[in-house]
Amino acid sequence: MKNFLPFVLILGIVLVFFWQFLIKGLLPIPSDTIVGLYYPFRDAYFKTNPNGLPYKNFLVTDPVRQQYPWKNLAINTLKNGNLPLWNPYNFAGTPLLANFQSAVFYPLNILFFILPMSTAWSMLILIEPLLAGIFVYLYLNNLKLKKEASLLGAISFSFSGFFVAWMEWGTILNAALWLPLILLSIDKIFQYYKKSKIIHSTSSGQKSKIIWPIVFVFSLIPSFLAGHLQTFFYLAVFSFFYFIARWFQFGKNLKSLGLFIVYCLLFIVLTAIQWFPTIQFITLSARDLDVVWWKEPGWFIPWQNLIQFIAPDFFGNPATLNYYGIWNYGEFIGYVGIFPLVMIFLVLFFRKDKKTLFFGTAFFLSLIFAFPTIFAKLPFKFELPFLSTSQPTRLIFITDFSLSILAALGLDYFISLKNKRTIFYVLGFFSVVFVSLWLFVTYFHGNIISSENLKVSKQNLIFPTLLFLTALFLIFVYIFFPKKNKYGQKIVPFLIYGLIILTIIDLFRFGWKFEPFAKKEYLFPSTSVTTFLQNQKQPFRVMSTDSRILPPNFSIMYKIQTLDGYDPLYLQRFGELMAASGRGVPDIKPPFGFNRIITPQDPLSRINDLLGVKYVLSLTEIKNEKLNQVFSDGIVMIYENSMALPRAFFVNSTLIANSKQEAVNALFDVNYPLNSRAVVENVSDKNLFKSNWDIGRVDFISYSNEKVILKTDNPGEGFLVITDSYYPTWHAKIDGEETKIYLTDFNFRGIIVPKGEHKIEFYITLF
Repeated sequence: MKNFLPFVLILGIVLVFFWQFLIKGLLPIPSDTIVGLYYPFRDAYFKTNPNGLPYKNFLVTDPVRQQYPWKNLAINTLKNGNLPLWNPYNFAGTPLLANFQSAVFYPLNILFFILPMSTAWSMLILIEPLLAGIFVYLYLNNLKLKKEASLLGAISFSFSGFFVAWMEWGTILNAALWLPLILLSIDKIFQYYKKSKIIHSTSSGQKSKIIWPIVFVFSLIPSFLAGHLQTFFYLAVFSFFYFIARWFQFGKNLKSLGLFIVYCLLFIVLTAIQWFPTIQFITLSARDLDVVWWKEPGWFIPWQNLIQFIAPDFFGNPATLNYYGIWNYGEFIGYVGIFPLVMIFLVLFFRKDKKTLFFGTAFFLSLIFAFPTIFAKLPFKFELPFLSTSQPTRLIFITDFSLSILAALGLDYFISLKNKRTIFYVLGFFSVVFVSLWLFVTYFHGNIISSENLKVSKQNLIFPTLLFLTALFLIFVYIFFPKKNKYGQKIVPFLIYGLIILTIIDLFRFGWKFEPFAKKEYLFPSTSVTTFLQNQKQPFRVMSTDSRILPPNFSIMYKIQTLDGYDPLYLQRFGELMAASGRGVPDIKPPFGFNRIITPQDPLSRINDLLGVKYVLSLTEIKNEKLNQVFSDGIVMIYENSMALPRAFFVNSTLIANSKQEAVNALFDVNYPLNSRAVVENVSDKNLFKSNWDIGRVDFISYSNEKVILKTDNPGEGFLVITDSYYPTWHAKIDGEETKIYLTDFNFRGIIVPKGEHKIEFYITLF
């Protein structure tokens, strides 16, 4: 039972942190921003809250704008027995499984098949610090650290700034939390080979030989499948260098090196089902054309934000609406607690061993590449693939993990230290730092920081100072209390746990301040506007003239198809078309003027008509002959577009384009009849295309995420256009026979249909 006590403590700590979910039923997802920031949801609560419902943290909106809708769509598709390959609700159709962040194959998705969606999501978030804490503890315990030190390391990582900032995303931390288990499995594998001469023939030795390689591979797999490629990349690089360090330390055994390569190859093979679709999507996406503001403030961690390692809210906090630092808070916060920081400095200055050297080096390297140093800027100057589109602030993951391990090493060193007064050097250093900060906020009067902002810094320096003074007091008592006294023998050991409890209070206050917990009924509630759109005959598309109305990806939850979308990956062709549409001219050159979020807002564009935008949502009156108001609720008005084309239609002529610029030029020609002519690209046999096609009738039999079935009837051979995004894994059948899909009207699909009545099926495959 004693061996399980640390795990029980970690579980208890996590449950206390999530008390609002467990007791009050509030969800760890920022659904309060849905009803507090966006229409038509604000209008639904207007009678009771005319000024809008309060929301805790405007910075945390991505979980409801990306991760939750994608997860909901993916899980529901899987429950229906299909692979979630396609999202028809955004970007005129876009890959879902291949976008990586949908995390379709993540093993912990099993929760969503057992529990209701919102409950499963909450448990997925709760599990993040729980598993991270357990894995860190197991790793540190294997390093033969004292239990108190291992517990401190587990707590400081599980509730670090990195964990708090990204906790409710559901992807980033699920990718990160496997790192300590990977490192543990590497150590166990090497320990086995070191002792193989002794234990090879024993049953325990055989188990170690089998179990830990399996743990290694099956820790890499969920980390990769969790849905955040950049975090996994950092984890993989860190694990590789850790393996190399251990390989040298344990005698450079060639067999272990060969087996490590085999394990990595096995991982690649087992995850190929995600690799191939994602790589294909990336090659067709605008990722390398994305607007990367690496020269702008905030792309790297600003140097002044080093203060946040001591006082996390020195520049304010977005949850209290007083953050005045460089955008954005969540990217820069690497806080691990005051007492852990003291232990970190102790170990960095005084403990001389290989573990300290490795994690100390990892810590400093992560800072070098996260802050605006010469080395950090090199990948962006040379436009290195993947790295040049990755924000370096996410290296806080490695920073905080290294700091947590160093904190544990520091406490272990401090407890074992004979001359404990060595710590006075560290305490003296921190005393100087805090005195300097107080002098700064008290007496600094300059043009750089306003007096109002200095007041915020001064207020937010009080609690860290009290924490430091309390830690200082407990450390002094621990050092000077008479240990030979019978009371000392009982009290002194508990002082270490007092410092650990102080760390929990420290990190919980920091976490609870930032983390939103919201009512379940706020999570994508039904409104009269969404109900009106859901009741109209599908398929059609919707657009908004204001980014506050039904923001990108919300439409997934209501099965309403829109032009907009929010995803780091989106098809380059669609991005180019929307850029040209916004410019009003056939200019498809980057930069597009948008970064990851596409929100077309010109309701009069001809391209919208082609895309089948039947309804336009607006907060202001629109006066145009093609738009007629058909519904309103609160301040949201819905206009019907009388010029919207059907989502599938026959044309009587086709133009073969030799380049995409030629194709977009044709679309923007005012004399080009979008409803009766189509421009086709990538035509290998031009003889198949007639000068005149027959116009037939087309009806939708069914329209689902992965399959569209049409019924056609035309007097002669015709060319059918369906305005869903073209993608290589979409296929078409006419009466069960495969037929070629042509890239049509720059971004869409077209097929040649024979004379007569036919059943046409568009379907998507994994590869």
